[in-house]
Amino acid sequence: MTPSARISASIEVLADIETRHRPAADALKDWGLSHRFAGSGDRAAIAGLAYDALRRKASAAFLMQDAGARANLIGMLRLQRDLSPDQISVLFDGSRFAPAPLSEPEQHALTQGSLTGAPPHVLGDYPEWLDPHLARTFGDTRAEEGAALAQRAPLDLRVNTLVADREKAAAELAHLAITPTRWSPLGLRLTPGPDAKSPAIQSEPAFLRGMIEVQDEGSQVAALLTGAAPGEQVVDLCAGGGGKTLALAAMMGNHGQIYATDLDKRRLAPIHARLERANARDVQVRTPRGGRGAPDPLADLRGRIDLVVIDAPCT
Repeated sequence: MTPSARISASIEVLADIETRHRPAADALKDWGLSHRFAGSGDRAAIAGLAYDALRRKASAAFLMQDAGARANLIGMLRLQRDLSPDQISVLFDGSRFAPAPLSEPEQHALTQGSLTGAPPHVLGDYPEWLDPHLARTFGDTRAEEGAALAQRAPLDLRVNTLVADREKAAAELAHLAITPTRWSPLGLRLTPGPDAKSPAIQSEPAFLRGMIEVQDEGSQVAALLTGAAPGEQVVDLCAGGGGKTLALAAMMGNHGQIYATDLDKRRLAPIHARLERANARDVQVRTPRGGRGAPDPLADLRGRIDLVVIDAPCT
């Protein structure tokens, strides 16, 4: 598909979302099922355009003075993708499979319009009803905070210090154009491009060798703030898939003991393979048996634990 055809498809998806009030994922799935000729790269690009447009819906509507699907996408191309009016006109040339040419009002909005004087909820691309709540929390920086959420979410990785340090892991992943995280000294961040699918991190040699784990920077910092130290006895009470358990094991250097459990034993299923890959040898997984009223899998640990980590409310 040509870039113009992808834009036409994205406008079609946005219109479906708008008129039928349905989730974006459902609209994109239906479009893909009814246009099977589109390859995976086309579908990824169309989804990227649609999601970027939804993220910039308020600011695009202000710029274009129109809240429709077509205006939403045009405004996003100007504000998010930083395309010039001439570049947008080339994409909207009315040729086969391309969107209709820009109207005079659209051309005027692109050349003369701006976000000058826009209220904070428009500059931050968040719902207007949320503004007083964000104002109480962030004050005059609420538009900046909201605008950060209008960007594509990055992919954060935690370096497993049982296997490597951050410099070595970064060198292994240099082909992905990663950057160090701001707050976590163990984190690496991958910011996706406008049309790029997230890389297959789980196929990377660094991942397969246990050098890195996918983990948001906030979760990395939460684990670091526990101060878990070598030789301690630690309980991870809401271990789930084991993200923080693995981080704690690395902090303790495989010296001590971590007991990982979760109320939902199904959520613990991935932890065993992750522990093996990460070379984490100081973890006991305590799987609950039965429902409520069943024996406490941690009953024998009373009075023996130095640190309890509770990620609550957890999923």
